[in-house]
Amino acid sequence: MHQFSKSLMSKGIKVTFVTTKFMFKSCQQLTGSIPVEAISDGFDNGGYGSAAEETYFCKFKQVGSESLSKLIEKLNATDCPVDCIIYDGVMRWVLDVAKSFGLVAAVFFTQSCAVDNIYYHVKQGLVEAPVRNRVSVPGLPVLEPLEIPSFVRDPSSFAGTFQIFVNQFSDIDQVDWLFCNTIYELEQEVLQWMSKQLQVRAIGPTIPRKYLHNHKTVAEDDTDNGLQMFKPNIESCMNWLNKQQDHSVVYVSFGSLAQLNAQQMQELACGIKGSQKQFLWVVRASEEGKLPKGFVEETSERGMVVQWCSQMDVLAHKALGCFVTHCGWNSTLEALTLGVPMVAIPIWTDQGTNAKFIADVWKTGVKVDVNENGVFKGDMVQQCIREVMDGEKGKEIKATSSKWMQMAREAVKEGGSSDKSIDEFVASLTRHSEP
Repeated sequence: MHQFSKSLMSKGIKVTFVTTKFMFKSCQQLTGSIPVEAISDGFDNGGYGSAAEETYFCKFKQVGSESLSKLIEKLNATDCPVDCIIYDGVMRWVLDVAKSFGLVAAVFFTQSCAVDNIYYHVKQGLVEAPVRNRVSVPGLPVLEPLEIPSFVRDPSSFAGTFQIFVNQFSDIDQVDWLFCNTIYELEQEVLQWMSKQLQVRAIGPTIPRKYLHNHKTVAEDDTDNGLQMFKPNIESCMNWLNKQQDHSVVYVSFGSLAQLNAQQMQELACGIKGSQKQFLWVVRASEEGKLPKGFVEETSERGMVVQWCSQMDVLAHKALGCFVTHCGWNSTLEALTLGVPMVAIPIWTDQGTNAKFIADVWKTGVKVDVNENGVFKGDMVQQCIREVMDGEKGKEIKATSSKWMQMAREAVKEGGSSDKSIDEFVASLTRHSEP
């Protein structure tokens, strides 16, 4: 959303970026020229994770509605009052706040359009949860249960989260604009179907323009995502990558939230070590204790383990050969946009659906078999890495990845599919704000 804000500002729209007080304090940086305001979620000293999920979101709705309303009143007292609120789809209550002030309401879906379509069908009663058999949803390939978001496959285990994601489509007919962080050409079939039901627009990929246009000179706030939850080891990572041969390094990262258990960490380490490839592995400080004893020392000549890194800089580096990923949507889009082949190891939430598309629809990677308990084998991780890096299938994947990379860059160029969607929105805001 921060990156989308930059796109809107580049087209002359004044934007205020709003986050929670806890997140504002926790972020390593908030760079650039976008004004930032913080509202309360009711847990200013602990944020998400301070309470049970259902308790947290209930409190956020109550306290956040009041806090956001006060912010709107403050901004409305300036010479540039608020015309529109763009909000994350999981915070459905923002729609009520927007309508109470007579504002344009735009929902921002942060997962793939395919996943949004599944949630939409559940909300409409067209897909029944829990899912036990194959599912056929318009615009999507036939999906096995493990290729359905885990919240839908087993809602009893994620009762609060299941409702939050499905309820993104409550009162959706009252929303003025629906944005999806995807690319029209990437999800054309499902977007065509959904656009007949809802006025959804693809406006992605929302990543810094530096990586989309290969600009040699870009403004400071076009070079990164503007905020980091953890402090990255930028210099050490880049120095190490600069010493490696082109397309020789396996990059391994499971994002900022995914937590592997000891068995999963053991199998992943086994696969990485067995591949005999150079590797850069991001293991957050909270996860380091799960690394197999002696692994870092035994692999120090071939690999580097860091607590965090600048993922976009790593994916854009010429030394990268493949990306071992949990298939979070941000990571998936970033790899697609930079043409990096993937080894998909989905763990939960939307990752199984994303992995299905990576391996079988977009053909930009291969998928490790993971069962309903998140169990996978190191031998298969090793096999998949070698297949992508050295096999004949790997050559096809590299060629396909380059094609999608070019498509992503075309989408955000002037006149591209995503650029046109943003222009249409900006034009409507201009008309709305005219006296």
